[in-house]
Amino acid sequence: MNLSLIDPFVLAQDYPDTLTEKLRSGHATCLRFNHTGDYLASGRVDGTVVIFDIETNGVARKLQGHTRQIQSLSWSRDGRYLLTSSQDWKCILWDLKDGSRIRTVRFEAPVYIAELHPFNHLLFVASLFEDQPILVDVSSRKPIKRILPSAPLRPQPTNGEEFDPAVAAKQAAQDAKHSTCVTVFTAFGNHIIGGTSKGWINIIETETCKTIHSMRLCNGVVILLRLASNGRDLLVNSSDRVIRTVLMPDLSQLGIGLEPSSIKLQVEHKFQDVVNRLSWNHVTFSSTGEFVTATTFMNPDIYVWERSHGSLVKILEGPREELGVVEWHPLRPMVVACGLESGCIYTWSTVSPQKWSALAPDFGEVEENVEYVEREDEFDVHPAEQVHQRRLDLEDEEPDAVTLDPVKDNLDAETAGAFGVPVLLDISDSESGEDIIAVGPGTMRRRTPGGTADADKDSRAGTGRNRRR
Repeated sequence: MNLSLIDPFVLAQDYPDTLTEKLRSGHATCLRFNHTGDYLASGRVDGTVVIFDIETNGVARKLQGHTRQIQSLSWSRDGRYLLTSSQDWKCILWDLKDGSRIRTVRFEAPVYIAELHPFNHLLFVASLFEDQPILVDVSSRKPIKRILPSAPLRPQPTNGEEFDPAVAAKQAAQDAKHSTCVTVFTAFGNHIIGGTSKGWINIIETETCKTIHSMRLCNGVVILLRLASNGRDLLVNSSDRVIRTVLMPDLSQLGIGLEPSSIKLQVEHKFQDVVNRLSWNHVTFSSTGEFVTATTFMNPDIYVWERSHGSLVKILEGPREELGVVEWHPLRPMVVACGLESGCIYTWSTVSPQKWSALAPDFGEVEENVEYVEREDEFDVHPAEQVHQRRLDLEDEEPDAVTLDPVKDNLDAETAGAFGVPVLLDISDSESGEDIIAVGPGTMRRRTPGGTADADKDSRAGTGRNRRR
């Protein structure tokens, strides 16, 4: 009903313009929408994962299994499974039907980011801190880990060229310094794209775990990789303060009409702030891939660029704090970002005037007050028995406040049978942001049980008086 009240010309706007909502459940550090945009997963600094219902802005489920800050979130295609990685060196695969843990995988180093396979929720790739990335198969109770290469693929000497051992030894020493910072699956999951600490992009075959193509993209560290919804556009954020969009070939044609030696990655646009030389905390594509959004380092603004011309179209102004992870809704012109200091989740969207004439065919909107003329039978008195029977007839139909009806207009053929998180009516209070308090710049600690802000201040003051004595 709400969609019918909105002016269709306002719905045609492709990017948000106003800060409209503020969500809070603990100190959020990372965000991720599911593929249909019905739910928003939020990873907190204390290791808890909160699932928000976008329509009601309420908490649909809480997942507690990690002991430290959540690093990344990854949804399965049907929205039933969620993969979380944390600073406690573990990845957990959750079943959102009952909130249970399907698998828990521990690594030998902290996890940068973990990404689920687009069609197999029992297969994921994890990038580790100063270590090789690992492809993990959790179809059995004992996870199967396969190490992926980080070194770029060097061109082999052709016929007639001499092999120089000194050059080979130098390249081997350089390759040993490479570490993969981020990995993502391609659209069909047949290949893995990895970004290294030396600015290289590696394309790795999922089945053989071998690198088939490498390209030097920049001189800095590749911080983040994101694929657009079409699977052919790659978004790269690096430490050289430049955001790049890369056009990729159709890797599904490998072996049919495309050879690994003919793969070419073409840089489409470079987005940067040439005046202030700003660094970018996090980047993402829009729902259609037409826009690129980024949060800035030591700055509260969100930049939105248009890819068709490569120009800046909007700077979203919001709270007076630096923003971290930013995500774009899969279907709507809506952007969410989490504040680094407060941990709140801020939402930018379009503010549209409602068309109340859509409620009924005979409902008319007027721009100013008019004198109302009542009908002849409008205030007639009806017998009490008739009024009572009419009320009883209306009470025969029991309202269903639990079943979720998907909006079919916004779902495609792939997500028509998407999973819906069961509604929990007895969930605990979601406003738990006071559990974590700031004790200094970038320093957080858990509040003592039963303590309040005033109590903490009094205790510190009392400690100081005791010391002076």
